[in-house]
Amino acid sequence: MKYRLLAGGSVLALTAALSACSSSSGPDSANGDGRTTVDVWLMRDSVSAQFQKEFTADFEKRHPTIDVKIQIQEWDGIGQKITAALASNDAPDVIEVGNTQVSQFAESGGLLDLSDATDELNGEDWLSGLAEPGSYEGKQYGIPYYAANRVVVYRTDLFEKAGVDAAGIKTREQWIDAATKLNKGGTQGIYLPGQMWYALAGFIWDEGGDLAAESGGKWSGALDTPEALRGMAFYEELQALGKGPKDSDEDDPPQAEVMAQGQVAQVISTPGAANVIAENNPELKGKLAFFPIPGKTADTPGAVFTGGSDLVVPAAAAHPDEAVAFIKELTGDTWQKKLAVAMSYVPNRTSLASAVADDPGAAAMAVGAANGHATPNTPGWAAVEAENPIKDYMTAVLTGGDPAKEAAKASQDITRAMNAGS
Repeated sequence: MKYRLLAGGSVLALTAALSACSSSSGPDSANGDGRTTVDVWLMRDSVSAQFQKEFTADFEKRHPTIDVKIQIQEWDGIGQKITAALASNDAPDVIEVGNTQVSQFAESGGLLDLSDATDELNGEDWLSGLAEPGSYEGKQYGIPYYAANRVVVYRTDLFEKAGVDAAGIKTREQWIDAATKLNKGGTQGIYLPGQMWYALAGFIWDEGGDLAAESGGKWSGALDTPEALRGMAFYEELQALGKGPKDSDEDDPPQAEVMAQGQVAQVISTPGAANVIAENNPELKGKLAFFPIPGKTADTPGAVFTGGSDLVVPAAAAHPDEAVAFIKELTGDTWQKKLAVAMSYVPNRTSLASAVADDPGAAAMAVGAANGHATPNTPGWAAVEAENPIKDYMTAVLTGGDPAKEAAKASQDITRAMNAGS
């Protein structure tokens, strides 16, 4: 089947300056030996180096006319980079995007409509949290890749030394008590950078608040509500029980690398971080475990953002058929199960849930997913994430700013960004 642009809108009308960024293989990367190179952008920590190596070798063996070139991208600034790629004549063939980003790129007309491929790609039992954000105006642009939510990754040896039983941490109060006991003798009770806004979102949802609210078709920032301010107050209390920088997020520096240095008792992350920590410090292998983010009460886990990634094909992709073949393999039974085990992710289909039944990290995620939430499902939210006034707000509060005033300012910025195109 040949895939082409089915969305009637024009492709992104951006300046030539934006079109300078994309894959290095050019619009026609057929090799002299008759093989075709499919260019793929996957995100940092989406796959391990070993998984990437094994998948690529298997795919190329099963598809003898296709070579795979995977480029690992950083999440920071990826929205602008993808926008530039979609506007160019030199786009990659497959791009991993956050599930909440699909509507933005689909709205622009820069993605292929893959609706005709949903049966071929086992769409009958995709996770709704990935499939629904992957659709726009009734057409499927994003193919579910994997799902994940954050848990607490902790050092079992440090917890034992401090006399802390992780199994007994069910509430926020118990979590604070545990982190306080751990935060001594050179050990950080928790490493929580000041701009981990997904964690803040969970605390806000726990309080009954939200990041933004819709009324009469218009969105408004909601960080200045009493509920959201209580969520920020808890974040501030928890963040103080460690040495996380107040002016950066979990990627600067990479928190898994910080924990690998040996002085951090716990971090908030997807379970796959444990693999990265152990790779950076083999002495910690077997000393890392997980528990769900605690809630306000013991009977309800902490709220989490249930996110993940979709795979999209740019309208400008030189090899859309090969792109779909790549997506079919990576999202199929065999490699979904292997990815789930390798990275402690939730597979993209409900029928594959048993693949992680015995995985402790995935089990902790599953508990948290029972109280899962999402960011506002509207193309305008992508503009908020690109600018991200939430991060600036958090840093301002953590460095002594008045919470109410800073929240009001951030809410105004969110409102402006979400409605800029309306």
